[in-house]
Amino acid sequence: MKKKWYYLAPLAVLALLGFIALGGVLVEQLWNWLAPAIFGWREVTFWQALGMLALCRILFGSLGGHGGHGRGFRRRMDKRIEAMTPEEREQLRQRMRERCGLGPSPSESTGQ
Repeated sequence: MKKKWYYLAPLAVLALLGFIALGGVLVEQLWNWLAPAIFGWREVTFWQALGMLALCRILFGSLGGHGGHGRGFRRRMDKRIEAMTPEEREQLRQRMRERCGLGPSPSESTGQ
């Protein structure tokens, strides 16, 4: 059983490197096809494209999906809100409106 890992580990490393290289080639080809024609920008090399791919990964997160941060967040918030009383829910809504700069609640604006 252990001998399988000796063969699979190098293959996994090679597959990962191939996937990264493919991503760099795709970014390079797309950039060089679109950016110079649309914006008049310079073409990029493979290494510049790989750098842009890494920068986008750092700035914008994973390549598809939400990563580990968003999993279960909505479900946990729904459970918390269900456990609140109607008064607590209204207080939460009011705080969110104030934070987002949306002003007073509709019930407050019609009551004045």
